[in-house]
Amino acid sequence: MLTKEQNDRLTLVGPGTPCGKLLRHYWQPLCAAGELEQGRKRVRIMGEDLIVFRAPSGKYGCLAEHCPHRGTSLFFGFIEEDGFRCCYHGWKFGFDGACIERPFEKQPPDGHRTHAYPVEELGGVLFVYMGPHPERPPLLPRWDVLVRNDLPRRVRVLPIHHCNWLQIQENTPDTVHTFYLHGHFSVVNDLPTKHTAGFFCRPIVDYDWKVCDWGIDRTLTYGGDNPEIEVRPPMIFPNILRTPEGSPEGLIESIHWRVPVDDTHTNVFWVGLMPAKTGKAGETTVERMPDTKKADGVFDMSDFYSQDRAVWETQGAISDRMREDLGASDRGIVMFRRMLEEQIERVERGEEPTVARVIDAQQNQIIAFDSHTRRPAKHL
Repeated sequence: MLTKEQNDRLTLVGPGTPCGKLLRHYWQPLCAAGELEQGRKRVRIMGEDLIVFRAPSGKYGCLAEHCPHRGTSLFFGFIEEDGFRCCYHGWKFGFDGACIERPFEKQPPDGHRTHAYPVEELGGVLFVYMGPHPERPPLLPRWDVLVRNDLPRRVRVLPIHHCNWLQIQENTPDTVHTFYLHGHFSVVNDLPTKHTAGFFCRPIVDYDWKVCDWGIDRTLTYGGDNPEIEVRPPMIFPNILRTPEGSPEGLIESIHWRVPVDDTHTNVFWVGLMPAKTGKAGETTVERMPDTKKADGVFDMSDFYSQDRAVWETQGAISDRMREDLGASDRGIVMFRRMLEEQIERVERGEEPTVARVIDAQQNQIIAFDSHTRRPAKHL
């Protein structure tokens, strides 16, 4: 159980909030690179309205959406080789946010600027760094799913989730939920997922979590007729799920980001390395997934994604953790919250986060996961 103040520290993400400052120290997905229409796209992330754009040279930029002159949206402006020009009075801003030109003004544009953030493309996804040092951002982690070219890659942009980011991410260290929500639910309701769900519909006799460099390691011990110790990939701090997924075509290696739009809405970006027979090696395709939530608010519960979304959103826009009654199986969630608080405190002291930080370029050639042990083959 948390106090209201503690819950706010871990959930609110706007500029200047404790958790917002922490999340801004990590590269976050903005959108799929293929989603830019006429070289631009509006994006809302962590309570900030931004414009991401691509210059004729191919260089990407990201600026605050509203021009600091009179507040007009830059979306309707002009993309130029060295920046973005407002359609209203022609003020132009460079990739670093500095004003380059102020037509009709007698004074030079020195000192006039707007918010700007560095953008990098990797694996068909545009990532933004919104932290305190845009001139020297940290390394963008080169996850294997983003950089491997031996299999086809698919980028999926899911519908906006109407809830806070934390209740989505807390689902990852909540390892035992897979028995009832996915396994038992699918079997009892005779859903298409019941055959895949058989893996999870086994008695759980033990569970464990450990802090690691990436976030939190997770294991489940199954009993019954098919006993096994399942080693799940670590929950990657602060808002990533790295997991294998089964499909009719074969194994998919996937990675998910749970990116706050604002305090009460979340974007989920999914990138998967698909089975070889589903496409051309090294080719990236983009899918914007349809919304399976019906107009009357009822969720389509026929797949794992919809089952998860239903339990996330029905907790409310921001889960009321002041009313929780936690048990021993929630130890991974408590561990994650403590980790969040510890890293928030580091940022408040002016220090860098220490969990899931890539600081060695040599080790960042590819961050791969062993397909058998589910452990990273290369460490941060």
